Order: sequence, then C-alpha cells, then structure tokens
Amino acid sequence: MSRDGPSAVPAGMLPTALADPGMVQVQLTWLEQRVEHWIRFGREAGGHIIDRRRRVVRFRPGTIFAFVRWSANDYGTIVSRIDIVRVVAPGQAYSTLPFVRPGGDILLRIAGWPKVVQVLEAIDAVEVLDLDPGDAAPDHWRHVHNRIAAGQCPRAYTLERHRAWLKRRELLS
Repeated sequence: MSRDGPSAVPAGMLPTALADPGMVQVQLTWLEQRVEHWIRFGREAGGHIIDRRRRVVRFRPGTIFAFVRWSANDYGTIVSRIDIVRVVAPGQAYSTLPFVRPGGDILLRIAGWPKVVQVLEAIDAVEVLDLDPGDAAPDHWRHVHNRIAAGQCPRAYTLERHRAWLKRRELLS
C-alpha cells in the first residue's frame, strides 16, 4: 500500500504512534454470547474499526466513560466487570486496565454480574434525571463503588448534588 492510502492496522490496539496524544484508546470486542465488551456511556472522540468483531474508540482527557466486559464459555459466565474511568491529561498519574491504553483514573471497578447490574441501575438512575452519566460528579461514581463493595445501596444522585458539583468544578477551573 502507498503511504497516502489506507493502511492495515495490526490485530491489536492502534500503535501509540497512530494515536492522538493525550487520548485514551479502548479496544472493544464483540463475539456474540462469548466475549462482549462495550461502552455504556461516554463521549467518544474518534475510533477505528479493526475487523468485524473489534474496534478501538478514543476519549479525550477529562471524559468519563463506563466500560463493560462480559465473557462466557460453554459452562456459563466467566467474567462480568464494569469500570468507570476518567481520562487523565498527559503527565498525570493513571491506573492501567485491560483493553484500555494507557489507562485512566478509575472511579469505579466492580466485578460479578449482580453487582454490575447494581451499577447499571445507578447509571440508569442518573439518566432518568436527563443528565449524561459522564457529566455526573466523579465522586458519585466513587461513592457507588464504595457502597456496592461494602454490600450497601448507593445513595441516589440528585439534581441538587449535580448543581453543587457544577459549582465546585467552576471554582476549581
């Protein structure tokens, strides 16, 4: 292929040289009833299709997204996990996650389908308020993580809490 024409991308994630600096890349895979990785919420800033079953999506710094991973074998579910991640700016510290390059600030990390369902319900509750869950306060997702990990019900996100978050964010910027 010529340098100006389209080029094949290796089977894995996009090489770092092809990625936009500061962006986080998430590799999504979909093999029906076997491996299902998807983004539950988050504003994508771009992406690339690798093949029929895999694609890479990118997110800008400051974006919050939810990444769901589910896998099964012939005997049933083997992995169910949800991570809510905030993309950090270049130079900031981050944690690594499988299929997320380079990583991000992990706000919530839950494993096990019953607990994942609780997180999905918390996301739905934010959407009922006509808010994008990616705009909710990062502390809310930390709270949801901690309460579910402790076997407790998380407190609901309210418009009042959201307004307080917006004011706090305005003061911080």
